[in-house]
Amino acid sequence: MQWNLPNSLTAFRIAIIPVLVIMYLFGSWPMRNEWLTVVFVVAAITDWLDGYLARKMNLSSPFGAFLDPVADKLIVSTALVLLVSDATILDRAFSSVLFIISVAVIIGREIVISALREVMADMGKRGEVAVDKTGKYKTAFQLISISMLLYAQPLFGLPVFKIGEALLYLAVGLTLWSMWVYLSAAAKSFEG
Repeated sequence: MQWNLPNSLTAFRIAIIPVLVIMYLFGSWPMRNEWLTVVFVVAAITDWLDGYLARKMNLSSPFGAFLDPVADKLIVSTALVLLVSDATILDRAFSSVLFIISVAVIIGREIVISALREVMADMGKRGEVAVDKTGKYKTAFQLISISMLLYAQPLFGLPVFKIGEALLYLAVGLTLWSMWVYLSAAAKSFEG
């Protein structure tokens, strides 16, 4: 296990999860939504920054390659569970059923792809399900939509919550598409 700046940023992203949960569940103070959004956006920035620094400073490591996607999945899943468990959020959604299904699809996809990567690694074919651009776009849309859903109030006259909800549904489309890409690539390895 190698502790360097990129890995420390990834660990910070995991450590900030309880802060987000406590603030969400037990917070009712002025500017609560703004602070929730700041905490989540800081986590999202570290998602980009740790990978950038690892490549730029030549500090990529097997530990970092393991920890980074775990941190991503934990922060996204936690935020989505918080949102979907909030009756106020579900009441504001275009459709609470669609919102709940969207969260289930996003979290379910992460479980499926994690399991797929494990199986492919056992087969010595991990590279066949490496992260591609679709997965990166999916992550970006998830992070942006969750940030907007946490903020959940108008900003400069823009309906931030509704925009965030629309981006969540777009993220679900990218989530399903990226899962299809990974499963299709892996299917060739399972043949014969």
